[in-house]
Amino acid sequence: MEPTRSDMRKTLLSSCVVLLLPCSSWAVLRVVTTTQDLAALARAVGGDRTEVSAIAGGDEDPHFVQAKPSYILKLKRADLFIQVGLELELGWAPTLLNSARNAKILPGSAGFMEASAGCDILDLPGGQVTRAEGDVHPFGNPHYWLSPENGGVIARNIAAKLRALDPEHAAAYDGNLAAFLSRLDAARKRWSAEAARLKGVEVVTYHRSWPNFAKSFGLEIVDYVEPKPGIPPSPKHTIELIRKIRSRKIRLIIMEPYFDLSAPRHIAKESGAAVLVLPPSVGGAKGIEDYIGLFDYDLARLSEALK
Repeated sequence: MEPTRSDMRKTLLSSCVVLLLPCSSWAVLRVVTTTQDLAALARAVGGDRTEVSAIAGGDEDPHFVQAKPSYILKLKRADLFIQVGLELELGWAPTLLNSARNAKILPGSAGFMEASAGCDILDLPGGQVTRAEGDVHPFGNPHYWLSPENGGVIARNIAAKLRALDPEHAAAYDGNLAAFLSRLDAARKRWSAEAARLKGVEVVTYHRSWPNFAKSFGLEIVDYVEPKPGIPPSPKHTIELIRKIRSRKIRLIIMEPYFDLSAPRHIAKESGAAVLVLPPSVGGAKGIEDYIGLFDYDLARLSEALK
């Protein structure tokens, strides 16, 4: 039997009502993070209940990010803002948050989160901190995500925040968290063989990005290309570093992809070491698409360089 025009009008009206009614089961939480690493962990825990985007690129220095209107628009629409904290984003995140005029994601609000709670924070300075010591972070080293152990803590912190904001779907977040932690545990068992080969290997790094990574995998960081955080190497420091690398037969200078290669290359040429560019973040090199993939990539590069 053909539907009447009246039946068709009723069906159309019902569809319109359904589309206009708010439905919490359809809504997703809009999450904005400062870094790709936090975004990867938020996606792993939030799953299809979240829409996640990051501000800093994986190949970009997270200390210095140029504010763009598109970032402000993302923050204006966000339900949750997650930052690394420990003053890593001090130079740019507060400005973006204030410009977005979204009260629910400002510090102290339910939609604001600093990911560091409960993490193993290294390089806590003793005594008074001044700018004479360079770009020293008074609350400790903010590159703490480069420890798989801390990655698990961050994932748990994100899950707790998502449950608080969206209690109706707490079971989904718990399930996603459990699945991620299971994958992370399996990866850590896989990485243990790599860590055994790296244990005790002495390296020089450009910036103080790697203490948590070194602690997790047994590397020994003996010095830095930067004499102080954020300060370019002086001729005197460069000569001293070359001598140290020669005397200790250090094989690798590890540096991030966003720093100038000229000083590390000169030091390597004069000392006999090799420069290894390692991305400290998800998306920092082609093929690094998630948090576990970051460690897979970096450990593989390290093992290859030390063969």
